[in-house]
Amino acid sequence: MKYIDRVYGEFEIDEPVILELIKSKSLQRLKEIDQAGYRPLWVKPDVETGKYDHSRFAHSVGVYLLLRKYGASLEEQIAGLIHDVSHSAFSHCIDYVLEVGSEKEHNHQDNVSEDFVRKTEVPQILKKYGIDFNYIIDDSHFPLQENNLPDLCADRIDYSLKTAVIFGELNDKDKIYILDNLTVENNDWVFKSFESADKYAKLFLKLNTDYYASLTSAIMFRTVGDYLRYALQKNYISERDLYTTDKLVINKIQKFLDNDKKLKLLFSRMNNRTKIINNPNDYDTSVFCKSRVVDPLFKEDKKLKRLSEVDSKWAKIVKQESVPKQYFLKFID
Repeated sequence: MKYIDRVYGEFEIDEPVILELIKSKSLQRLKEIDQAGYRPLWVKPDVETGKYDHSRFAHSVGVYLLLRKYGASLEEQIAGLIHDVSHSAFSHCIDYVLEVGSEKEHNHQDNVSEDFVRKTEVPQILKKYGIDFNYIIDDSHFPLQENNLPDLCADRIDYSLKTAVIFGELNDKDKIYILDNLTVENNDWVFKSFESADKYAKLFLKLNTDYYASLTSAIMFRTVGDYLRYALQKNYISERDLYTTDKLVINKIQKFLDNDKKLKLLFSRMNNRTKIINNPNDYDTSVFCKSRVVDPLFKEDKKLKRLSEVDSKWAKIVKQESVPKQYFLKFID
């Protein structure tokens, strides 16, 4: 199977277990789930005219390819490939709908992951190839695939590079520079120099400021969350529907719009038809966004160092950006 990734280029995938997982219903469902949450509020008009694939599927395969590219074990590659199988429709918007998630942590998917994946076809596929599901589903075995902020991991590296490339924040030359200067040592992602670590860290900071923890994202999370929660309360959808796809959920709720004024109002807000401002002195609702920042390791004089250890300004940024962002939204309907 030939696969072309927007960040890493062209790959031939021929490992039977990987191919079967990619073709499974659980992975294919992710093609219809937007990585950011809700496309109309996140996508720039110029992106719509070109090739746009910011899906959980593209990200999942990207994590697998990144791990493969840097020599991770097959087990870790598999863990990377299936790590987002439990994501709901609208990705982290779910953290603003169901109590099992958290606005500040965006951890709903992590909280339900093992139970959710265990009920899919994934365990049987792994068993067919003699691979222990219980081992694969335990992130502690795979520090390259998953790690806590502000450390790097394949998940974090891929979604940041995907976002940067898709939205024009990273050109081909700088993308190649980052990948060429990225290495793996003792289960850690390590940059070859201070300069390359600094370049990536500042790129990630820009993505967090302009995308992940931005006002636009805050508006998306709150308005989509309000819309879905109201639809659940009115029994227009069930919690089970939330684990289908973005389009299926929207279509199921759509038929109630004409006869429900509140639903129509919430739909207007989540589709950018209502003016919404951030005003801490006069607001209708507050909302938190998880904030992300990285503190990469790099090699200097054969020693591993953190960026914050040699750059005091970056140490302050790490502390500052590790705190969730709060916004105060005023709806001018």
